[in-house]
Amino acid sequence: MIRLMIIDDETSIGTMLEKALMRSGDFKITYIDNPLTALSRFRPGDYDGVLLDIMMPQKDGLSVLEEIKTKDPECVVIMMTAYSTLDKVLQSHKVGADHYLLKPFDSLLNVEKKVRELVKSRS
Repeated sequence: MIRLMIIDDETSIGTMLEKALMRSGDFKITYIDNPLTALSRFRPGDYDGVLLDIMMPQKDGLSVLEEIKTKDPECVVIMMTAYSTLDKVLQSHKVGADHYLLKPFDSLLNVEKKVRELVKSRS
C-alpha cells in the first residue's frame, strides 16, 4: 500500500487524482486543498510520497517542498504545475523534488506509474 498525500488548491485536480489512484486499490490517499493544513498534518514516516502543486495562493509549493523535505528527507515529492518555467524546475530540484509533472497530465496512468516507480526506488 502506497501512502500518498496530494496537495493542490484546485479541488477538481485533487479529487480527480485521488479517484484515479484509488481505483487500483494500492494507494491510501490523503487529499488536502490547503498547503498550510497539509503541513500541519504531515508527519515523518506517515507518507511514502506527496504530489504537490507548485502554485497555490496560501503558500508557495517550493516552500511546502522545503518543509516536507526538512521533516522527512526520504519522502518522495513530485511537483505539479500548469505554469512551467525552467527557473521553477531548477529551484524545485535544488530544494529536493524527485520529479516534476506538467498539468494537464498526458495520462493519469502515467502519473500512477511515476509515483510507483519513485516510491519503489526509495524502498
